[in-house]
Amino acid sequence: MTSRERVYRTLEFTGPDRAPRDLWALPGAVHTHGQAAMDEIERRWPKDFVQATVGRRPPLRAKGDPFAPGESVDEWGCVFENASHGVMGQVKHPQMDDWSKLDVVKPPEELLEVDADAVNAFCRQTDKFVFGSGWARPFERLQFIRGTENVLMDLALNPAELRELLSRIHAFYRTQFEIWAKTDVDALVIMDDWGSQQSLLISPRQWREWFKPLYAEYGEIARSGGKKLFMHSDGYILDIYEDLIEVGVDAINSQLFCMDLAAVRERAFGKIAFWGEIDRQQILPHGTPEDVRAAVAAVVKHLWSPAGGAIAQFEFSGDTPPANAHAVYEAWDEWTRQTQ
Repeated sequence: MTSRERVYRTLEFTGPDRAPRDLWALPGAVHTHGQAAMDEIERRWPKDFVQATVGRRPPLRAKGDPFAPGESVDEWGCVFENASHGVMGQVKHPQMDDWSKLDVVKPPEELLEVDADAVNAFCRQTDKFVFGSGWARPFERLQFIRGTENVLMDLALNPAELRELLSRIHAFYRTQFEIWAKTDVDALVIMDDWGSQQSLLISPRQWREWFKPLYAEYGEIARSGGKKLFMHSDGYILDIYEDLIEVGVDAINSQLFCMDLAAVRERAFGKIAFWGEIDRQQILPHGTPEDVRAAVAAVVKHLWSPAGGAIAQFEFSGDTPPANAHAVYEAWDEWTRQTQ
């Protein structure tokens, strides 16, 4: 079974030979543990996923290393300040701190120039499941441009300028999705962090009013193009799992250990695939390999079946011992074999 076939069978609940593997390795992992440790993980546990890295123009405004201490500028011109190596910083001085600057912000139109032939050639030469570039992040982009505190106040006060700004952001991501949906990639991706440790950052009612319609459009674009739709969100997002299923998300990467796994199973098992993960706040950095294996066993028990439905994914940071990284995949292979 190829990686691509394995992922599709997992997403469609048609019986993969094993759980597909994915690894999110932060630059801090190599900085702390060395390239040899990273190479050994990738050698022993090859991923089933890859992102298309061709066919897209470099962003014109991006400058600096977003994972290094100091300042960096992203593709929209937002300035990030970073105090640590290996993780991303924060926007401290948003571009649009008052609404008089509404027309100052311009989308990176150069990213809409995609060489479809190059992308399609990339997809043909690999048997891995291919993510398109240009992940949509309307809520996060709104915060980068306007500032998180301002955005939360805006959502409460409902100024007309907020709707205009969000409309412009969404129009860019919608167009980007439409372009990538015409290529041969396997999936499009949304990435918005919606959760705090114990709840959504905004009320479910606000989320459904402001953002669910945008996600529904992304889902329609993916379906029309024959693509799967993946999504990442940090934090507690149990209250919108069913909404994400409704708009057509096929696989969700969320911090499962911020939520009750039994409750997650009750709301979503068999209706959406779980794109990882294992607790990166406590278990991966501070636990033992035995703790890691127990965490994987809990995910398998609640969210995996022989038909599929879950992906062996986790985030590898500088705080995670390599032994714990190996333990994740060892446990996935061990526990899922027992369910076959």
